[in-house]
Amino acid sequence: MLTLYGTQGSGSAAVEAALAVAGLEARLVDAASWQPSTGLDELKRINPLAQIPTLVLDDGSVLTESAAILIHLGLVHPESGLLAVEPSERAQQIRGLVYVAANCYAGIGILDYPERWVPDPNDAVRQAMQTRGRARLHELWQIFADQFPARPWLSGDRLGALDLLAATVSMWSGARKALAASRPAFARLLASIEADSRVAAVWARHWPQR
Repeated sequence: MLTLYGTQGSGSAAVEAALAVAGLEARLVDAASWQPSTGLDELKRINPLAQIPTLVLDDGSVLTESAAILIHLGLVHPESGLLAVEPSERAQQIRGLVYVAANCYAGIGILDYPERWVPDPNDAVRQAMQTRGRARLHELWQIFADQFPARPWLSGDRLGALDLLAATVSMWSGARKALAASRPAFARLLASIEADSRVAAVWARHWPQR
């Protein structure tokens, strides 16, 4: 059986949702680098960076990086619709997945852990990094919304991996609220993704107060 390491409200939601869409079962292990647990100890043995999500495949090999995991699942399970079969359409989906991972997901790391980029930042530096970082993150989401219009889903005519990653990562750092003001149609699409019957239970577990 597949094993997925993650925790509530984290990027593992996108992978959980993809597994649900593909009809795949997985052992879920609660683990996060910011809270000690037996799950974290287990995760560190296979991924020294303690990144979540981390997915262990049936053959024991380890996959990290949300976009890479979603691309793998889409390629191995083409019937799921996580990735398109047609090459040019699939290429744009992969482009979108990497955009979210490289820009939006990475930007959140700066907001959450400024000390990784500026050693021992004082309060003024920390505040400046977070204020500008949040504004830049919201700009990056606006660019994404303009570059990847719904057709009717971000992935095309079927809900797919790009929808799941965008809906997950946009839950953080005020992105949904900012998009509701600047790109309301896109914000409504993100809400419809998380409400889809195939993945709604995943969102309810990860964000029960929504």
